[in-house]
Amino acid sequence: MNLQELSTHIAAEFQKHYGRAPRWIVAAPGRVNVIGEHTDYNDGFVLPMAIERYAIMAADISATPGKISIYDAAFKENATIDISAPVTKGSPKWSNYIRGVLCGFQNRGVTIPALDVAFMSTVPLGGGLSSSAALEVCTATLMEAATGEAIDPIEKALLAQKAEHDFAGVPCGIMDQFISALGREGHLLLLDCRTRKTELVPMSDPSVALLVINTNVKHELSGGEYAERRAQCEEAAKNLGVKSLRDVTPDQLEKGKGKLSEVIYRRARHVIGEIERTTHAAEGIRASSWPSVGNLMYASHASLRDDYEVSCQELDDVVEIAEDIGYKGGIYGCRMTGGGFGGCCVALVKTDCVDAITKKIAAEYKTKTGIDAAIFASRPAAGATIIKG
Repeated sequence: MNLQELSTHIAAEFQKHYGRAPRWIVAAPGRVNVIGEHTDYNDGFVLPMAIERYAIMAADISATPGKISIYDAAFKENATIDISAPVTKGSPKWSNYIRGVLCGFQNRGVTIPALDVAFMSTVPLGGGLSSSAALEVCTATLMEAATGEAIDPIEKALLAQKAEHDFAGVPCGIMDQFISALGREGHLLLLDCRTRKTELVPMSDPSVALLVINTNVKHELSGGEYAERRAQCEEAAKNLGVKSLRDVTPDQLEKGKGKLSEVIYRRARHVIGEIERTTHAAEGIRASSWPSVGNLMYASHASLRDDYEVSCQELDDVVEIAEDIGYKGGIYGCRMTGGGFGGCCVALVKTDCVDAITKKIAAEYKTKTGIDAAIFASRPAAGATIIKG
Protein backbone atom coordinates (compact mmCIF):
# COMPACT_ATOMS: atom_id res chain seq x y z
CA MET A 1 0.00 0.00 0.00
CA ASN A 2 1.18 3.50 -0.76
CA LEU A 3 0.88 6.16 1.92
CA GLN A 4 -2.56 7.34 0.79
CA GLU A 5 -3.95 3.80 0.73
CA LEU A 6 -2.38 3.11 4.12
CA SER A 7 -3.96 6.27 5.51
CA THR A 8 -7.41 5.19 4.29
CA HIS A 9 -6.87 1.72 5.75
CA ILE A 10 -5.80 2.88 9.23
CA ALA A 11 -8.70 5.37 9.35
CA ALA A 12 -11.09 2.48 8.64
CA GLU A 13 -9.41 0.32 11.32
CA PHE A 14 -9.75 3.18 13.83
CA GLN A 15 -13.42 3.64 12.94
CA LYS A 16 -14.07 -0.10 13.30
CA HIS A 17 -12.31 -0.36 16.68
CA TYR A 18 -13.38 2.90 18.34
CA GLY A 19 -16.67 3.61 16.55
CA ARG A 20 -15.75 7.05 15.23
CA ALA A 21 -13.44 8.72 12.71
CA PRO A 22 -9.91 9.71 13.76
CA ARG A 23 -8.97 13.36 14.20
CA TRP A 24 -5.28 12.85 13.35
CA ILE A 25 -3.32 10.56 11.03
CA VAL A 26 0.48 10.60 11.05
CA ALA A 27 3.19 8.42 9.52
CA ALA A 28 6.94 7.89 9.64
CA PRO A 29 9.04 5.72 7.31
CA GLY A 30 11.46 2.90 7.87
CA ARG A 31 14.83 3.11 6.22
CA VAL A 32 17.45 1.23 4.34
CA ASN A 33 21.06 2.18 4.87
CA VAL A 34 22.67 2.36 1.44
CA ILE A 35 26.16 2.30 2.97
CA GLY A 36 27.83 3.13 6.29
CA GLU A 37 27.18 0.20 8.61
CA HIS A 38 28.25 0.24 12.28
CA THR A 39 29.84 3.66 11.75
CA ASP A 40 27.15 5.68 13.54
CA TYR A 41 28.27 4.89 17.09
CA ASN A 42 31.84 5.56 16.01
CA ASP A 43 31.12 9.22 15.12
CA GLY A 44 31.33 8.35 11.41
CA PHE A 45 29.16 8.95 8.35
CA VAL A 46 26.07 7.03 7.26
CA LEU A 47 24.03 7.26 4.07
CA PRO A 48 20.45 6.09 4.72
CA MET A 49 17.32 6.44 2.62
CA ALA A 50 13.73 6.57 3.85
CA ILE A 51 11.76 3.75 2.21
CA GLU A 52 8.16 3.59 1.06
CA ARG A 53 7.21 1.46 4.07
CA TYR A 54 5.69 3.20 7.09
CA ALA A 55 4.50 3.12 10.67
CA ILE A 56 1.15 4.91 10.68
CA MET A 57 -1.17 6.05 13.49
CA ALA A 58 -4.75 7.31 13.59
CA ALA A 59 -5.90 8.97 16.80
CA ASP A 60 -8.56 11.03 18.54
CA ILE A 61 -9.09 12.47 22.02
CA SER A 62 -10.23 9.77 24.46
CA ALA A 63 -13.14 9.97 26.88
CA THR A 64 -11.02 8.14 29.50
CA PRO A 65 -8.83 10.70 31.31
CA GLY A 66 -5.19 9.94 32.08
CA LYS A 67 -4.94 7.03 29.64
CA ILE A 68 -3.72 6.37 26.14
CA SER A 69 -5.40 3.36 24.57
CA ILE A 70 -3.47 1.80 21.68
CA TYR A 71 -4.77 -0.78 19.24
CA ASP A 72 -2.31 -2.66 17.03
CA ALA A 73 -4.44 -3.13 13.92
CA ALA A 74 -2.12 -5.72 12.36
CA PHE A 75 -1.79 -8.07 15.34
CA LYS A 76 -5.15 -7.20 16.97
CA GLU A 77 -3.47 -6.42 20.28
CA ASN A 78 -4.25 -3.67 22.79
CA ALA A 79 -2.14 -1.66 25.21
CA THR A 80 -3.12 0.95 27.79
CA ILE A 81 -0.59 3.53 28.96
CA ASP A 82 -1.13 5.58 32.12
CA ILE A 83 -0.16 9.21 31.44
CA SER A 84 -1.45 10.59 34.76
CA ALA A 85 2.01 9.89 36.22
CA PRO A 86 5.50 9.67 34.67
CA VAL A 87 5.32 6.99 31.95
CA THR A 88 7.20 3.79 32.77
CA LYS A 89 8.09 0.59 30.94
CA GLY A 90 5.30 -1.93 30.53
CA SER A 91 3.74 -4.57 28.34
CA PRO A 92 3.19 -5.64 25.65
CA LYS A 93 6.84 -5.31 24.64
CA TRP A 94 6.16 -3.20 21.52
CA SER A 95 4.44 -0.56 23.66
CA ASN A 96 7.80 0.41 25.17
CA TYR A 97 8.83 2.18 21.96
CA ILE A 98 5.71 4.32 22.34
CA ARG A 99 6.10 4.69 26.12
CA GLY A 100 9.67 5.95 25.73
CA VAL A 101 8.56 8.73 23.40
CA LEU A 102 5.66 9.74 25.68
CA CYS A 103 8.13 9.92 28.58
CA GLY A 104 10.36 12.14 26.44
CA PHE A 105 7.50 14.59 25.86
CA GLN A 106 6.62 14.56 29.57
CA ASN A 107 10.25 15.40 30.34
CA ARG A 108 9.94 18.40 28.01
CA GLY A 109 7.03 19.65 30.14
CA VAL A 110 4.41 18.83 27.51
CA THR A 111 0.95 17.88 28.80
CA ILE A 112 -0.09 14.77 26.89
CA PRO A 113 -3.82 14.43 26.20
CA ALA A 114 -5.76 11.21 26.74
CA LEU A 115 -5.93 9.51 23.34
CA ASP A 116 -7.38 6.56 21.51
CA VAL A 117 -4.86 5.34 18.92
CA ALA A 118 -4.85 2.71 16.19
CA PHE A 119 -1.57 1.90 14.49
CA MET A 120 0.03 -0.49 12.05
CA SER A 121 3.32 -0.77 10.24
CA THR A 122 4.36 -1.96 6.79
CA VAL A 123 8.04 -1.84 7.78
CA PRO A 124 9.16 -5.50 8.02
CA LEU A 125 9.90 -6.45 11.64
CA GLY A 126 13.39 -7.68 12.46
CA GLY A 127 14.63 -7.01 8.94
CA GLY A 128 17.06 -4.23 9.79
CA LEU A 129 14.78 -1.61 8.21
CA SER A 130 14.20 0.33 11.43
CA SER A 131 10.65 -0.64 12.28
CA SER A 132 11.33 0.53 15.85
CA ALA A 133 12.58 3.99 14.80
CA ALA A 134 9.58 4.38 12.47
CA LEU A 135 7.24 3.63 15.39
CA GLU A 136 9.08 6.02 17.71
CA VAL A 137 9.17 8.89 15.21
CA CYS A 138 5.54 8.23 14.26
CA THR A 139 4.58 8.49 17.97
CA ALA A 140 6.54 11.73 18.33
CA THR A 141 4.81 13.14 15.23
CA LEU A 142 1.41 12.22 16.72
CA MET A 143 2.39 14.02 19.94
CA GLU A 144 3.24 17.12 17.89
CA ALA A 145 -0.12 16.98 16.11
CA ALA A 146 -2.20 16.26 19.24
CA THR A 147 -0.48 18.81 21.53
CA GLY A 148 0.27 21.55 18.97
CA GLU A 149 3.89 21.46 20.28
CA ALA A 150 6.03 21.17 17.13
CA ILE A 151 9.66 20.39 17.87
CA ASP A 152 12.78 20.71 15.77
CA PRO A 153 13.20 17.55 13.63
CA ILE A 154 16.69 16.91 15.03
CA GLU A 155 15.38 17.20 18.61
CA LYS A 156 12.56 14.85 17.65
CA ALA A 157 15.05 12.30 16.32
CA LEU A 158 17.15 12.55 19.49
CA LEU A 159 14.05 12.16 21.69
CA ALA A 160 13.13 9.00 19.75
CA GLN A 161 16.69 7.67 20.06
CA LYS A 162 16.61 8.21 23.83
CA ALA A 163 13.34 6.25 23.95
CA GLU A 164 15.08 3.31 22.29
CA HIS A 165 18.01 3.51 24.71
CA ASP A 166 15.98 3.88 27.89
CA PHE A 167 12.83 1.87 27.18
CA ALA A 168 13.94 -0.80 24.68
CA GLY A 169 17.46 -1.16 26.06
CA VAL A 170 19.08 -0.88 22.61
CA PRO A 171 22.16 1.42 22.54
CA CYS A 172 21.48 2.46 18.92
CA GLY A 173 23.19 5.30 17.09
CA ILE A 174 21.31 8.27 15.67
CA MET A 175 20.88 7.21 12.05
CA ASP A 176 17.55 5.40 12.16
CA GLN A 177 15.61 8.14 13.92
CA PHE A 178 17.30 10.92 11.91
CA ILE A 179 16.34 9.55 8.50
CA SER A 180 12.79 8.76 9.65
CA ALA A 181 12.37 12.33 10.92
CA LEU A 182 14.39 14.24 8.30
CA GLY A 183 14.12 12.19 5.10
CA ARG A 184 13.10 13.97 1.92
CA GLU A 185 11.56 12.46 -1.19
CA GLY A 186 14.10 11.86 -3.97
CA HIS A 187 17.10 12.22 -1.64
CA LEU A 188 19.43 10.17 0.51
CA LEU A 189 20.70 11.69 3.75
CA LEU A 190 24.44 11.93 4.40
CA LEU A 191 24.64 12.20 8.16
CA ASP A 192 27.74 13.13 10.12
CA CYS A 193 27.09 11.26 13.36
CA ARG A 194 29.60 13.40 15.27
CA THR A 195 28.36 16.89 14.39
CA ARG A 196 24.79 15.73 13.52
CA LYS A 197 25.13 17.78 10.37
CA THR A 198 22.97 16.44 7.57
CA GLU A 199 23.32 16.85 3.84
CA LEU A 200 20.67 15.84 1.32
CA VAL A 201 22.15 13.82 -1.55
CA PRO A 202 19.86 13.90 -4.60
CA MET A 203 19.09 10.53 -6.14
CA SER A 204 16.73 11.56 -8.88
CA ASP A 205 18.17 9.49 -11.76
CA PRO A 206 15.15 7.44 -12.90
CA SER A 207 17.43 4.80 -14.47
CA VAL A 208 18.39 3.37 -11.05
CA ALA A 209 16.47 2.03 -8.09
CA LEU A 210 17.25 0.39 -4.79
CA LEU A 211 16.06 -3.15 -4.26
CA VAL A 212 15.55 -4.39 -0.70
CA ILE A 213 15.90 -8.15 -0.30
CA ASN A 214 14.63 -9.47 3.03
CA THR A 215 16.25 -12.86 3.72
CA ASN A 216 13.44 -13.62 6.19
CA VAL A 217 15.95 -14.98 8.66
CA LYS A 218 17.05 -13.52 11.95
CA HIS A 219 19.64 -15.57 13.75
CA GLU A 220 19.17 -15.66 17.49
CA LEU A 221 22.72 -15.55 18.76
CA SER A 222 23.96 -15.61 22.32
CA GLY A 223 22.76 -12.00 22.66
CA GLY A 224 24.65 -8.77 23.09
CA GLU A 225 26.54 -8.90 19.78
CA TYR A 226 25.69 -5.27 19.04
CA ALA A 227 26.87 -4.10 22.45
CA GLU A 228 29.98 -6.29 22.13
CA ARG A 229 30.94 -4.71 18.77
CA ARG A 230 30.41 -1.28 20.24
CA ALA A 231 32.65 -2.09 23.21
CA GLN A 232 35.32 -3.47 20.86
CA CYS A 233 35.32 -0.21 18.91
CA GLU A 234 35.64 1.78 22.13
CA GLU A 235 38.56 -0.41 23.15
CA ALA A 236 40.26 0.18 19.78
CA ALA A 237 39.82 3.95 20.08
CA LYS A 238 41.15 3.95 23.64
CA ASN A 239 44.22 1.88 22.71
CA LEU A 240 44.91 4.15 19.74
CA GLY A 241 44.60 7.24 21.97
CA VAL A 242 41.62 8.86 20.24
CA LYS A 243 38.06 9.81 21.22
CA SER A 244 36.53 7.61 18.54
CA LEU A 245 37.52 5.64 15.44
CA ARG A 246 36.36 8.59 13.32
CA ASP A 247 39.69 10.20 14.30
CA VAL A 248 41.84 7.38 12.88
CA THR A 249 43.11 7.20 9.28
CA PRO A 250 43.92 3.86 7.62
CA ASP A 251 47.65 4.74 7.90
CA GLN A 252 47.36 5.48 11.62
CA LEU A 253 45.57 2.18 12.15
CA GLU A 254 48.38 0.27 10.48
CA LYS A 255 50.98 2.11 12.57
CA GLY A 256 49.06 1.36 15.77
CA LYS A 257 48.27 -2.25 14.87
CA GLY A 258 50.64 -3.55 17.56
CA LYS A 259 48.48 -1.97 20.28
CA LEU A 260 45.44 -4.01 19.27
CA SER A 261 44.50 -7.66 19.41
CA GLU A 262 43.83 -9.26 16.03
CA VAL A 263 40.04 -9.15 16.52
CA ILE A 264 40.00 -5.53 17.74
CA TYR A 265 42.21 -4.54 14.78
CA ARG A 266 39.77 -6.08 12.30
CA ARG A 267 36.79 -4.38 13.94
CA ALA A 268 38.59 -1.03 13.67
CA ARG A 269 39.65 -1.71 10.07
CA HIS A 270 36.01 -2.21 9.09
CA VAL A 271 34.83 1.02 10.74
CA ILE A 272 37.66 3.20 9.40
CA GLY A 273 37.29 1.79 5.88
CA GLU A 274 33.49 2.07 5.98
CA ILE A 275 33.59 5.75 6.93
CA GLU A 276 35.77 6.37 3.87
CA ARG A 277 33.54 4.25 1.61
CA THR A 278 30.46 6.18 2.74
CA THR A 279 31.75 9.63 1.82
CA HIS A 280 33.00 8.27 -1.52
CA ALA A 281 29.61 6.70 -2.21
CA ALA A 282 27.85 10.04 -1.59
CA GLU A 283 30.18 11.65 -4.14
CA GLY A 284 29.46 8.83 -6.59
CA ILE A 285 25.68 9.20 -6.20
CA ARG A 286 25.88 12.96 -6.76
CA ALA A 287 27.80 12.26 -9.99
CA SER A 288 25.49 9.35 -10.99
CA SER A 289 28.61 7.17 -11.10
CA TRP A 290 26.68 3.97 -10.45
CA PRO A 291 29.41 1.36 -11.13
CA SER A 292 31.73 3.01 -8.59
CA VAL A 293 28.92 3.20 -6.01
CA GLY A 294 28.17 -0.48 -6.63
CA ASN A 295 31.82 -1.46 -6.09
CA LEU A 296 31.82 0.40 -2.76
CA MET A 297 28.70 -1.55 -1.73
CA TYR A 298 30.36 -4.89 -2.51
CA ALA A 299 33.48 -3.81 -0.58
CA SER A 300 31.30 -2.81 2.37
CA HIS A 301 29.69 -6.25 2.45
CA ALA A 302 33.04 -8.06 2.33
CA SER A 303 34.28 -5.95 5.25
CA LEU A 304 31.12 -6.58 7.31
CA ARG A 305 31.42 -10.30 6.59
CA ASP A 306 35.15 -10.75 7.22
CA ASP A 307 36.32 -7.97 9.54
CA TYR A 308 33.19 -7.10 11.53
CA GLU A 309 31.71 -10.61 11.38
CA VAL A 310 28.06 -9.57 11.45
CA SER A 311 26.89 -11.24 8.23
CA CYS A 312 25.42 -14.74 7.93
CA GLN A 313 25.15 -17.39 5.22
CA GLU A 314 21.79 -16.17 3.90
CA LEU A 315 23.00 -12.57 3.51
CA ASP A 316 26.17 -13.84 1.81
CA ASP A 317 24.03 -16.00 -0.50
CA VAL A 318 22.06 -12.95 -1.67
CA VAL A 319 25.24 -10.96 -2.37
CA GLU A 320 26.77 -13.91 -4.27
CA ILE A 321 23.61 -14.22 -6.39
CA ALA A 322 23.78 -10.47 -7.11
CA GLU A 323 27.45 -10.73 -8.11
CA ASP A 324 26.59 -13.59 -10.47
CA ILE A 325 23.81 -11.55 -12.10
CA GLY A 326 26.31 -8.71 -12.33
CA TYR A 327 26.36 -5.47 -14.24
CA LYS A 328 25.19 -7.12 -17.46
CA GLY A 329 22.09 -8.37 -15.69
CA GLY A 330 21.40 -4.93 -14.24
CA ILE A 331 23.00 -5.01 -10.76
CA TYR A 332 25.67 -2.43 -9.87
CA GLY A 333 26.25 -3.54 -6.28
CA CYS A 334 24.75 -5.30 -3.27
CA ARG A 335 25.44 -5.50 0.45
CA MET A 336 23.88 -6.50 3.75
CA THR A 337 22.22 -3.60 5.51
CA GLY A 338 21.30 -3.12 9.15
CA GLY A 339 22.89 -4.60 12.24
CA GLY A 340 23.49 -8.01 10.69
CA PHE A 341 22.97 -11.71 11.52
CA GLY A 342 20.01 -11.79 9.14
CA GLY A 343 17.57 -9.21 7.88
CA CYS A 344 18.04 -7.48 4.57
CA CYS A 345 20.40 -6.80 1.71
CA VAL A 346 20.19 -3.70 -0.46
CA ALA A 347 21.07 -3.71 -4.15
CA LEU A 348 21.62 -0.81 -6.55
CA VAL A 349 19.96 -1.86 -9.80
CA LYS A 350 18.89 -0.63 -13.22
CA THR A 351 15.23 0.33 -13.00
CA ASP A 352 14.25 -1.46 -16.19
CA CYS A 353 15.72 -4.71 -14.83
CA VAL A 354 13.89 -4.67 -11.47
CA ASP A 355 11.31 -7.34 -12.35
CA ALA A 356 13.81 -9.74 -13.93
CA ILE A 357 16.29 -9.29 -11.07
CA THR A 358 13.57 -9.79 -8.45
CA LYS A 359 12.48 -13.08 -10.03
CA LYS A 360 16.05 -14.34 -10.43
CA ILE A 361 17.14 -13.51 -6.88
CA ALA A 362 13.92 -14.99 -5.43
CA ALA A 363 14.32 -18.24 -7.39
CA GLU A 364 18.04 -18.71 -6.70
CA TYR A 365 17.75 -17.78 -3.02
CA LYS A 366 14.91 -20.30 -2.59
CA THR A 367 17.03 -22.98 -4.29
CA LYS A 368 20.05 -22.24 -2.08
CA THR A 369 18.26 -21.84 1.25
CA GLY A 370 14.73 -23.23 0.96
CA ILE A 371 13.46 -19.85 2.20
CA ASP A 372 11.20 -17.38 0.39
CA ALA A 373 12.78 -13.92 0.26
CA ALA A 374 10.58 -10.80 0.37
CA ILE A 375 11.82 -8.33 -2.24
CA PHE A 376 10.66 -4.80 -3.04
CA ALA A 377 12.02 -1.78 -4.89
CA SER A 378 11.86 1.68 -3.34
CA ARG A 379 12.60 5.21 -4.33
CA PRO A 380 13.79 7.64 -1.62
CA ALA A 381 10.68 8.50 0.42
CA ALA A 382 9.70 11.51 2.52
CA GLY A 383 10.27 11.57 6.27
CA ALA A 384 7.66 11.83 9.04
CA THR A 385 4.47 13.56 8.04
CA ILE A 386 1.11 14.68 9.46
CA ILE A 387 -1.42 13.37 6.93
CA LYS A 388 -4.54 14.60 8.73
CA GLY A 389 -4.89 17.07 11.58
